[in-house]
Amino acid sequence: MDTPFIYDRYVTDRNFIGRKTDCNTLSNLLSAKENVTIYEPPKSGKMSIIQQAFFSMRMSNLQFLAAEVNAFNIREKNRFLTAFGSAVIRASASTPQEYGYIMSKHLQGTHFVFDRQLFAATEEIVSLNWDADTNDMLEMFRLPGRIAADSRSNFHVIVEEFQNLTMIPDYEEIFKALETVLSERDTEAEFCASFILTGSMVNAMKKIFEEQKHFYRMTEHLPLHQIDDKDIVEHIVRGFRTSGKVIEMDLAAKAIGIFRSNIWYLNHFISICDSLSKGYMNEGVLMEALRIILSIHEPRFFSTMNNLTDHQISLLKAILDGEIRFSASEVIEKYRLNSSANVRRVKDALMKKEIITFNDRDEPVILDPLFQHWLEYHYFGIKKLK
Repeated sequence: MDTPFIYDRYVTDRNFIGRKTDCNTLSNLLSAKENVTIYEPPKSGKMSIIQQAFFSMRMSNLQFLAAEVNAFNIREKNRFLTAFGSAVIRASASTPQEYGYIMSKHLQGTHFVFDRQLFAATEEIVSLNWDADTNDMLEMFRLPGRIAADSRSNFHVIVEEFQNLTMIPDYEEIFKALETVLSERDTEAEFCASFILTGSMVNAMKKIFEEQKHFYRMTEHLPLHQIDDKDIVEHIVRGFRTSGKVIEMDLAAKAIGIFRSNIWYLNHFISICDSLSKGYMNEGVLMEALRIILSIHEPRFFSTMNNLTDHQISLLKAILDGEIRFSASEVIEKYRLNSSANVRRVKDALMKKEIITFNDRDEPVILDPLFQHWLEYHYFGIKKLK
C-alpha cells in the first residue's frame, strides 16, 4: 500500500523530508570528486540522503555510475574484495560477456577470476583462485577509477557499515591498500571514482577516522543535521490528510519530542497511529501506538541492559540525571562509581557498546532516542507520562 510514512526502505523525491542543506553538500562533494564519510546511528537517514543526492544529481542531468557494497556480514578479507568487485562490475555491466571483458581488461595479473559456473550457481561475478595479496587489493580498489575512465562517467562507490572491516584479521592491510589508491587519485582527471564510506557504529567510525587518523585528509566527513521539527510536523499532517484523517499539530510535536526528530522511528510510530485510527488522531491513539512500538523494541532494550555491569547502569542513570562532570567526587559518590579511573573505563565500555557517544561540547548523548525514552519512563522511572 502506498503510504507517506515509509520506514522499511530508504526514501527519495517527495518522501524525502528536510536536510536539503546536507543533501546539497553531499551533491557538491561528489560533483567535486571528493571522498565522503558519513557516520550516524542506525536508521538515521544515511542511505536516504545518499540516494536523494543521487536523485538530485540525475535531475540536473549529471551522468554517473554508482555501486553499493555492505560489510555488515563480512568477516574475511577475500569475501570483502570479491563482494566489492562484484558490486562494482555489476553497476557498470549487465551480461556475462561484459563481466568477463572487464575482468580480463582491468584485473589481469591478479588472482581474481570470472568463473562462469560459479556465477550461474551463485550470481557472484568475482571469485579468487588464491588468497588475495597486496597487489590484488590495490588493483581491486583501482577498478572503479579504471571503469570511470573507460565509460567516461564518474563512479561513486558506497561501502556501508565500513567499521565492520576492523573485524577482519589484519584489516590494516585493506586500509593501507585503500589509502594508497585514494592518495594516488587524480581529481583533475575528467572522470574518476569516489568513495562514500558509511557506518552505523558512531564511536567505531570515530576511532578509525578521528582517533587513529586512517584516511587522513583523504575524505570529507559529512555530519547529518537534525531534521527541522517544522518539516516533520508538515510531513505528518500532510500524510494524514491524504487519507482523510486529522492530527493536531501539538500532538505531532509531542511525537517528535519523544523520538528526538528521528524520522525512521517517527514514520514507524505514525504508521501505527494511522492503523489505529479511522479519523481524528487523539492523545489516546498516540499512547496506544507508543505502547505498541515499545513492545516491539523492548526485547532489544532488555538484552542491552542485561549485558551491562552495575557501574555502567549507574553511569547511564547519571547521564539521564543531567550530570556531565562524571569524575567529580560528588558524582562518583552519589552514583557509586568508585573512582575517576573506573569512570573512564565505564565510559569507554558504554561507547564501545555504541550506547552513548560524546558531542563536540564533550556532552554525553544516548544514541537511540527510543531507548532513552524507555530508560527514563520505564527502567529508571525518572519521568512519568502525562
